[in-house]
Formats: sequence, structure tokens, C-alpha cells
Amino acid sequence: MSTTTAHTPDSDGPPDGGTPARPVPRLIQNEITTEIPVHLLFRDDPDPVSVPLRPAVVARRQGTGEQPRLRRPAMHKPRPVAAVDPELTECPARVLPGAAGVAAGLGGVAGGFATSWWAGVLPPLAAHALHLPAYGSAGLGPAQWAAYAGAGALGLFGFAGLARGVTGRAWVLGLFGRYRGTVRRTGLLWVNPLLLRRRVDVRLRHWRSEEMPAADGNGVALRVVVLVVWRVRDTARAALGVEDHERYLRECVEAALARVPVEPPGTARGSVEMATDALTRLVTADAAGIGLEVFSVQPVRVEYAPEVAGAMHRRRIAALDAQQRATVLTSVVDSVEDTVTRLTMRGLVELDDYERKVLVRDLTVAFCSGRTGSAP
Repeated sequence: MSTTTAHTPDSDGPPDGGTPARPVPRLIQNEITTEIPVHLLFRDDPDPVSVPLRPAVVARRQGTGEQPRLRRPAMHKPRPVAAVDPELTECPARVLPGAAGVAAGLGGVAGGFATSWWAGVLPPLAAHALHLPAYGSAGLGPAQWAAYAGAGALGLFGFAGLARGVTGRAWVLGLFGRYRGTVRRTGLLWVNPLLLRRRVDVRLRHWRSEEMPAADGNGVALRVVVLVVWRVRDTARAALGVEDHERYLRECVEAALARVPVEPPGTARGSVEMATDALTRLVTADAAGIGLEVFSVQPVRVEYAPEVAGAMHRRRIAALDAQQRATVLTSVVDSVEDTVTRLTMRGLVELDDYERKVLVRDLTVAFCSGRTGSAP
């Protein structure tokens, strides 16, 4: 059985050896054609033949303008949050009412007078004023000195332990370097005088910073003044976890400004709100470990750094001038189009292409001159 092979346009030459056929231009730049035997097209296979497929990698092909597949950004590990001793947590201290301290102090004073009367060293006028009975002088012996010591210690502990609790202030107590509790009560109190007291302000506070370095989304240097609303939530961590919690808060704000871009003045309000939220979130996370509660970190003044202020001012003026020119040009083109359309539609003039171009040019020059002259 003879098989006749059909001549294809992509063959190298004609079957009869004549003039070579003109090659057909390829539509795809990297097109590759392969000859398929005819008997493979009419083969009857009862079962399909599985062909192993390799994983395809999609990339950009030269000359096709096809963009490569975007890769997912690598997941960064979360930054560790600073934390202090987990056992250092605020707890109430044991204190007594101020009346107990006053009673102990008066008891010590009364014990001193009684010991003096017992020893016979109390002046007669004082004994007569106190209506004390006459008593024989026992002298200053070991018992009298012990009574003096006890009365003095009682009076000293009673009066020295008196403290006044003020609203919005707390006392952090410590004994030999160990935290012994926090006093948030108000009024007259009695606190053990052997405890070291450290006063902490727990009121809602506003802190307005000095000019701090920052940058916008393009990396242009800025000077930012921020307003921080905060308060001390855990007095133990704020007073004992760091050396100075106010300085620590200032450094947290400065570190957050280095990570969050701040938009310069004149930008959209939404950008300012996003920067405020980002700054508040970062400073809150950094200051939570030392017992500070941050409510907001808001930039109140944003200025360009002195080294770039002149260049950015000229750039802003140029941008405003270009925007104004584009607005004027759009208005002039709309006015010219409306004028020519009205003249043509109402049949006031009949214009060919050349006359229409001349009219458009004259109207554009007139409108531009009028708007430029009326501008301040």
C-alpha cells in the first residue's frame, strides 16, 4: 500500500525540484514546528497511554512581554517583646490606719513621762500639772532605762510611720531590696518606717516630646513632635523593672518613629491616622512590659529637616504650579470644545477642517490669555 505524503508550506523545497516555496512567517517568535508521522494520527489504541509530565516552571519569555509570577514575601519572625521579671507584679501592701500610728506615738510619749515619774526625774511642776501623786525616787536603774528605750521606740515607730496618701499617687514599698507591695490608699496611713518608700504618679499624663528625627515613605528626613497620652498601670514594674520609666517611654517613641513612615504636612488625613495607629501599636507593645499603658502617640507637628527643607519647599511649589496649569488647561480645552460645538450645532457658521483648526487655535489663545491675566 502506497502512502502519498502531502507537501506542507514549511517544507524545505518543492517535491518536483522546482523553485523553492516562500517560507511562511511565524506568528510566535519562539515557535518550533515538529513533523508528526501520518500513521500516528490514525492509530487505534484501546487504552490511553500515560505520558509522564514534568513540573512546569512559569517564567518570563524574551520578547513576549509576559510578566513572571510574583513570589510570596518571606515571613519574618516576630520581634521579641521586652519583658521584666514575671514575678514582679503589683500587689497591695499591708498598712494600718493613721489613727494606729498616732495612738502608738502618744503611747510612747506617755510611757516616757511615766518612766520619768517612776525614776523621780520628772519636775514637780510637770507632776503637779499632770496631777500625778507623789512617789519616792527610785533612781535611774536598768529597769528605768529599759522603760525609756521601749517608750522611745514606740513613739518613734508611731510617728515616723505616719504617711499621707494622695489621690493619683502611689507608694512602692521595699525592704532590703525586695518588693513589699504598693499603697494606693488615700488619707492618713501608717506604714512601717523600716520600708523604703518610692512615690509613683499613677494619673493620666500627657507628654509632649521635643523634635525627633523621622522619615516619610520616600525616606526624606523629617522632624516630628509627638504627643503621648499614657499612665502607669503596674507600679512595681514601672518603678523597679527599669531605672527610669519616663526615659524608657521616650526611647520607645523614638524607636517607633524610626520604623514607621510619617507623612509630611499637607497629605491626606487617612495617612496621618494610619501613622498614628501604627505608632500607638508599636509603643504600646514596647511599654507594656514595664507596666505602662499607652493610649495614643500622635504627631502634632511635622516639618522637613533643615538640610532638605529648601529643596522640598521648591518641589512642593513646582507640584502646585503644575497642578494649577493642568487644571487651567483642562478648563480651557473644555471651554473651546463647548464653544465650537455650539457654533456648529446651531448652524451659525459652516467650517471646514482648516477653518475649524484656526478657530480652535484662536479660541485657545484667547481663553489662555484671559485666564492668565485674571490670575493673581
